[in-house]
Amino acid sequence: MASPSLRNAFIAFHLTLGVVVFWLSIQTVFSAARHSPINLHLVILASVETVAAVLFLLPQTLRLGGAGLLLTFAIAIIAHAVRGELAAPLLVYAAGVIFVMVHGSAWPQHAVSQKP
Repeated sequence: MASPSLRNAFIAFHLTLGVVVFWLSIQTVFSAARHSPINLHLVILASVETVAAVLFLLPQTLRLGGAGLLLTFAIAIIAHAVRGELAAPLLVYAAGVIFVMVHGSAWPQHAVSQKP
């Protein structure tokens, strides 16, 4: 069984990753919507990413949200690569999402308080 400090660190990582991706996605939606003409493809992609980030934060939908995030990250990474750009932050976010998805949610109390 993992120590409480390890569990708390994992929860902090999961929350930080999900909230940061959510916040950046919201910013992208509003930024893309302000352009004239509107960047509809970017608004749609960032909106899907926003919903996926919320799902990623919830233990019951963590894997669905993670899959949605990985899909949106892949699309964005490819779009940047076509323009000759390396979207390194997206690669880091994707690695974090995969890490959390592999280990699952640390939220359930039964994962912590099992008696020997």
